[in-house]
Amino acid sequence: GATLDVKGATVSGLSAGKVLQVLSLSYNTTETWLTTWVDTGLTIDITPAATANKVLVMITAYFGGNSDVYFRIVRDSTDISQAAAASARQVTTGANVAGDVNAICPMSAIFLDSPSATSATTYKVMVSAETAGSLNRSNGDGDYADRPRSNSTITVMEIEG
Repeated sequence: GATLDVKGATVSGLSAGKVLQVLSLSYNTTETWLTTWVDTGLTIDITPAATANKVLVMITAYFGGNSDVYFRIVRDSTDISQAAAASARQVTTGANVAGDVNAICPMSAIFLDSPSATSATTYKVMVSAETAGSLNRSNGDGDYADRPRSNSTITVMEIEG
């Protein structure tokens, strides 16, 4: 049907901003890492239809750690959502301080990217930690009712440019 404005009148000439495709990965595998940056299984590919189109990347991930846990959103091999560099501080998309080896802390990020590509483009989550970190589980991960496991997601939406 026709596109209508808030008063019911027909609107024409709209094209930019439409959602063209949505892809999502639900990921419940547990992972652990130490102090170097590593890829996780939170990885998804999308092939944009035009170079002018944008990709909205949405991540919700559940991290455990003995102390600080860091993550980045990466397109192919480029870190696309990071803070400004400042001395010796970690440059990340986000971070948390679990403070309890038996805790899981959620972290989310939303980033609108302009990949300028029409080939398969990979979006992924990379992680690091001050000492040790984990995905979808606590670092303690004891077999007790109060030591949960979680499910993380990465979703990408192509937006017409």
